[in-house]
Amino acid sequence: MNEADLHKVLDFYESLATRYHLIFEDWDRSIDRQSKVLGRLLNVQHDDGPLKILDCACGIGTQAIGFAKSGHKVTGSDLSEGAVTRARQEAEIRGLDISFIVSDMTSLSEIVEGTFDVVAAMDNALPHLSRDQVRRALRAISSRLAQNGRFIASIRDYDELLNQRPTTQPPAFYGDSGQRRIVHQVWDWIDAERYIVHLYITEESNHGWTTHHFVSEYRCILRAELSNELESAGFKDVRWLMPGESGYYQPVVLATLDSASSA
Repeated sequence: MNEADLHKVLDFYESLATRYHLIFEDWDRSIDRQSKVLGRLLNVQHDDGPLKILDCACGIGTQAIGFAKSGHKVTGSDLSEGAVTRARQEAEIRGLDISFIVSDMTSLSEIVEGTFDVVAAMDNALPHLSRDQVRRALRAISSRLAQNGRFIASIRDYDELLNQRPTTQPPAFYGDSGQRRIVHQVWDWIDAERYIVHLYITEESNHGWTTHHFVSEYRCILRAELSNELESAGFKDVRWLMPGESGYYQPVVLATLDSASSA
């Protein structure tokens, strides 16, 4: 990432790290639900027992914690030191042995733990990247995968969203009286493929209501583009699963590293 892009992404996740769990109605329940869904998808391909997994966009640990609770050996990495610190704390609270590292997914140069059975990049992480950065990230990811290792990622359904070009994400209301919160988004479209997200988390307390505002930029990555980039990076058997089929809340892509590429 160039310095300006790095600063924008870091600002978003650094400021959001302490409140990221608030975008879920119940974060722990979401961790367990996602773990079951992703576990089914991965175990179709890997039925030999626990997997060695790198979550290269781990955030505060939503997927990494779920993978570890399922018995897998997990390493989590993220660009945001604040998110990594929070993820490490959350894993310790739950008694989980997860290695967390600050690392940019376009290089993963800080990851020195050998190769992995699976590398994951969930929750719309890739659309923070430019086309060139996506290519660099996929090359870095392929270099961390074992022979016939699997890549799994999720992104928003940009094939549909580009037709709709929404300007808001409807508010969600969580919590009970006295501790309620409202989560919603406003989208400002920059051009045909880029948009800025304004995420608002409004919390109720004894002192009234407080609104927190977080801003980040995304690029709409179409499924065909990411499929082509995966194949160019040495992946095969690229498969997309829509939410109705996978049970995950975003489209999921699965791909296998070609053994010839990892040799």
